[in-house]
Amino acid sequence: MNLPNKLTLTRILFVPILIFIYMFPYETVGIHIPVFHIFKTDLSLINIIVFIIFIAASMTDMLDGQIARRKKLITTFGKFADPIADKLLVNTIFMLLASDGTISIIIPIIMISRDTIVDAIRLVAASKQVVIAAKPLGKLKTVTQMIGLGFVLLNNFPLSFFHIPIGQIMIWIAAVISIISGLDYFYSHKELLTESI
Repeated sequence: MNLPNKLTLTRILFVPILIFIYMFPYETVGIHIPVFHIFKTDLSLINIIVFIIFIAASMTDMLDGQIARRKKLITTFGKFADPIADKLLVNTIFMLLASDGTISIIIPIIMISRDTIVDAIRLVAASKQVVIAAKPLGKLKTVTQMIGLGFVLLNNFPLSFFHIPIGQIMIWIAAVISIISGLDYFYSHKELLTESI
């Protein structure tokens, strides 16, 4: 297995680790989780650890693509596993944050619904030998998601000093972009989807 595919698999393996760290009932087994107070911001050690793992996993996403293209190591497995790893990572973080009310449950519903629709469109297109390239809106959605999630995990630090909920703002912006992106994919390929109606 080549290096880019190993990095992709590593990103997938980060997912159950993140779930375990975030959801483990620490208080039930008598483990006290320290909370650090920095610049008027409360930062839980759990959130800091999840943030670090999230950043590390996101870095593997950037690296595997760069290495695969530069060294011509693009494989069928990589094309299959890379987008799955990306969506597993981001949507897992969204669901974890929604599970304790940190973000609205509407956010992961929007994100997962959009991804499902776009994947279905790609599947139909692939069955007709049509390749659908990634669009700028989709890339903008991903960048906005990553930034928003980072800020939410760190309780909006350091902008929390100015009482700016930048994480929530960025995540809602990402949700709006996600909706627009999904609609764009649908309307751009509606002839393909409705040709047999």
